[in-house]
Amino acid sequence: MRLLHWRVTLLFVAALAASSAHAQDPERRTLDAAARSGIAGRFLRLDDGVTHVEIAGPDTGQVVVLAAGFSVPAYIWDSLYQRLAGAGFRVLRYDYYGRGWSDRPDASYDQSLFVRQLGGLLDSLHIRKPVDLAGLSFGGTVATSFTARHPDRVRSLIYVDPVFNTGRPLPPEERSPQAWTTYMVDRGGTEAMATGQLDDFLHPERHPDWVSRYRVQQQFRGTREALRRTRVAIAEAPRQAAELRALGAQARPVLIVWGREDRAAPFAGSRALRAAMPRARFVPVDSAAHLPHLEQPAIVAGEVVRFLRRADGR
Repeated sequence: MRLLHWRVTLLFVAALAASSAHAQDPERRTLDAAARSGIAGRFLRLDDGVTHVEIAGPDTGQVVVLAAGFSVPAYIWDSLYQRLAGAGFRVLRYDYYGRGWSDRPDASYDQSLFVRQLGGLLDSLHIRKPVDLAGLSFGGTVATSFTARHPDRVRSLIYVDPVFNTGRPLPPEERSPQAWTTYMVDRGGTEAMATGQLDDFLHPERHPDWVSRYRVQQQFRGTREALRRTRVAIAEAPRQAAELRALGAQARPVLIVWGREDRAAPFAGSRALRAAMPRARFVPVDSAAHLPHLEQPAIVAGEVVRFLRRADGR
């Protein structure tokens, strides 16, 4: 009887926790045309769903594509996006599937999905000339995979505090949707995920609206599951060392920008990337953490513009 009592108690506690998590779950809206009404940018229907993209700069400018991080939508490229457009480049930033205003398809969120999304985006916009491709944080993984699979479509690569596939699969208890829900609840749920974005800054107090902007995407069904599937895919995917070495041996110009105070992708990790890409230009950024283009915008934009103009032969 005592054993049965404890089992019932545990089931009750688990049900209560699940009920509490459901009550606090912000994912109560469907992301559809009505929800997207009034949102800036374009919405392109690609093979796996609708993709939200913003485009700035002159029609005749060299195309620069900005690939975002793990969970923050395309606005993570603020400042650099505007500055590059002002310098005469045609700049694209877009939301990955599962983030921002793009669809949350029922799919495996692996590199094939993100490579397919970027390729479909360029095709839909009739962009045939090679682009300059920048990857921030998780975007480094996307940029690397896309360039390795479509080398003729990328003129130059820019890495900003990148992270890459770990090659270390998650244990089974961390792979399931139930485990992800528990993981989220144990850490304060989706609200903690929103406030945790401030850890990417050296001076978070200078970005007072960062958390509220992040919360917007959390109201749409499928966001949390998309992030879980991406996390699993990153862990299961092979390490990208061979891809990076192969890209580093090619003639394509590469720029690496890294905040010295980065805690998400520690600065020491830059050594391995520089070893794989010995001809890359490396720019360490003082007084900046994981998002140096936001904390030192003039410095980073200046370096990127000079790099791109050299690639142009200017």
